[in-house]
Amino acid sequence: MSVRSPQAVTWRRGAPRWAWMVCLSLLPVALCAATPDRAANLSACKSGWTTCERSLLTPTEVAEVSVAERARNVSNCRNGQDPCDPSKLTEAEAIAFAVAAHDRNVSNCTGGYNPCDQSRLTRSEARAAAAADRERQVAACSDGAPTCDASTFTELENAQVARARHERSVSDCRDGLSACDHGALTPREAKEVVRAEHARNVSECTNQWDGCDRSKLNQSEVAEVDAELHRRNLADCQEGRDGCDYSLLSPPEAQAISHTERVRNYTACLNRRGYCDRSRLTPAQAAAIPPEGR
Repeated sequence: MSVRSPQAVTWRRGAPRWAWMVCLSLLPVALCAATPDRAANLSACKSGWTTCERSLLTPTEVAEVSVAERARNVSNCRNGQDPCDPSKLTEAEAIAFAVAAHDRNVSNCTGGYNPCDQSRLTRSEARAAAAADRERQVAACSDGAPTCDASTFTELENAQVARARHERSVSDCRDGLSACDHGALTPREAKEVVRAEHARNVSECTNQWDGCDRSKLNQSEVAEVDAELHRRNLADCQEGRDGCDYSLLSPPEAQAISHTERVRNYTACLNRRGYCDRSRLTPAQAAAIPPEGR
């Protein structure tokens, strides 16, 4: 039998009422300080996170978590995700799960994706999947893919592949690609390729690209290209861009640009904003600029 100390008995009997009130009011604060955030813990449990402390849940919260876990299991099973426990599904949920799994398998087999279980397909689904796989094989051979296997192709499919390859070869020739086979072109296709090559050369000369061959331009094209190059150079000089070549400007153009630059320089010196070269100012302009204040 424990014996209370005289001090404890004396304090209990003699403690004022306000001291008891303070003690009782501070007790919930101390308990809450040692308890994790209930809302955060409930959210973690509903989400199935490892940080969940199930021992801290109230009976109502346990019921909420059970509902969330059941919904998550149903969703995982229907979408083919883990974890999925089919034994926890109701009859209606199990039927919906089986339908979703079958449809997903059909979609994978038809699209050529894994996993695909051919044994679970109906006869019509298997025929549709085989036809889709055949189309993919024909497309692969038409595109020149390394996975092409034309060993089982029909005469019509081989003709389709040959036509597609020829069209790709013509396209390569038009675009100037190295895969071009000029020997496989028909006379009309060869003329189209020549026109495309000529137009590409004009474009390259107009844009000053490395592939330009001015010797292949006619007089009209030379004039058009030179006019465009002159226009672009003038714009570069007017905007002060690096592409400007002052030697290509006509005397009136050079004079106009020089005047514009003198005005800009004088304005910069006068307003003390921007690059200013006082050595380029006329005596009258230099006199008009007030001395810089301290």
